[in-house]
Amino acid sequence: MVAALLAPLWAGAQDAPQMNLQRVKLTAGMHLIDAQVALAPEERQVGLMFRKDMPQHEGMIFVFEQPAQQCFWMKNTLLPLTAAFVADDGTIVNMADMKPLTLDSHCSSQPVRYVLEMNKGWFAKKGIKAGSKLGGPLFEAKR
Repeated sequence: MVAALLAPLWAGAQDAPQMNLQRVKLTAGMHLIDAQVALAPEERQVGLMFRKDMPQHEGMIFVFEQPAQQCFWMKNTLLPLTAAFVADDGTIVNMADMKPLTLDSHCSSQPVRYVLEMNKGWFAKKGIKAGSKLGGPLFEAKR
């Protein structure tokens, strides 16, 4: 059901950013996030690769079928990002700052279904850290 609602057309371009994914509104405290949803395996694989800029209130949320240890890297990703590894109820389990164009692995400290990537420093500037909760339709169904 969620897949049918959130399954955008994937162009398949391997050297261009994904700009037309479905979006979802999330909250982090009083802060609003406009997040692209990477739901299909192909969308998750490309992620934010090749993006040259991203507005501060935007990000990308990666949605996996079931909780597992999730690991991310920054191959072909031009922007410095922070990844928040998020439990089913929206609680941020841990976070990782990631440097552009690296193959360093950044992993969740426990099984999670969601990973939210924002511009590096966004969470810190807003006082959001491990233990903080995100809100939005993705998490409401899991409570």
